[in-house]
Amino acid sequence: MNPLDLPAPGHLGIGIGLRHAHYRDFLNGTPAVDWVEVHSENYFGDGGFDLHVLDTVRRDLPVSLHGVGLGLGSYRPLDRAHVAKLKRLVQRIEPAVVSEHLCWGATAAGHLNELLPMPLTHAALAHLSSRVDELQDVLGRPVLLENVSTYVRFRDDQYGETQFLAELASRTGCGVLLDVNNLYVNQCNHAEDAIEAIDALPIGTVGEIHLAGHRVTDIAVIDDHGSRVVSEVWALYRYALRRFRTVPALIEWDTALPPLEVLLEEARSAHQIQQAVLSERAASIQALNGGGDNAQTD
Repeated sequence: MNPLDLPAPGHLGIGIGLRHAHYRDFLNGTPAVDWVEVHSENYFGDGGFDLHVLDTVRRDLPVSLHGVGLGLGSYRPLDRAHVAKLKRLVQRIEPAVVSEHLCWGATAAGHLNELLPMPLTHAALAHLSSRVDELQDVLGRPVLLENVSTYVRFRDDQYGETQFLAELASRTGCGVLLDVNNLYVNQCNHAEDAIEAIDALPIGTVGEIHLAGHRVTDIAVIDDHGSRVVSEVWALYRYALRRFRTVPALIEWDTALPPLEVLLEEARSAHQIQQAVLSERAASIQALNGGGDNAQTD
């Protein structure tokens, strides 16, 4: 692939997931969001109502395709039928972003339907790099890889997760989809430092941010995407914006779906934080310029 040149679904835009429960809301009028994300596999068919809705929404809003089933880290051969369907959808929708997960999910015996954590080793990095190269060559574009929430770590790990992603981006030209809720979940479950994880990613590698809710149990913090974003995750989002600057963000809500207005409220909160960080930067630039009127932001 060419050096990383990440597209973005809207300048500093905020998106929400397009889910079946809200199809009618979108068909009745375009909600006040900048873009939408869909799970790619839900639209692999040749027709039907789901694809009709996506085609209709795409006329008015940019779309991000987020894969949940490819399992790039798996050690069985890359599922070429799956990749062919993804390529066909990419050609049809012309998405702003295509993303997958830093995970595996299949063996020779079959598909496990889980986002299972990768061992963060040199061997796994070499394996995943070749798979990402293969996928990007087929699609003809860079993809983003998302850090995942995990409930185990491997004793043989040789990288932190975001260090692994940074090296993967350097080798393949892919980008990173930074899920700050997953960072927080892993911080709670593994005593990992979410700020250090953010700092391990070079500026320019992050093409999108995910924001979501989680569930706290007596055993672990569970990444269930079924509630509002908590204050600790908002704080990480603010920190990430200060580091990575112009990065689109998504409100990710997949279980116990509320009315659409709740997602729009969360999107407005994300937008307010973006604007506050932009204002901070503009004030800093103006101060450095001696208070002149020519300060610019991006």
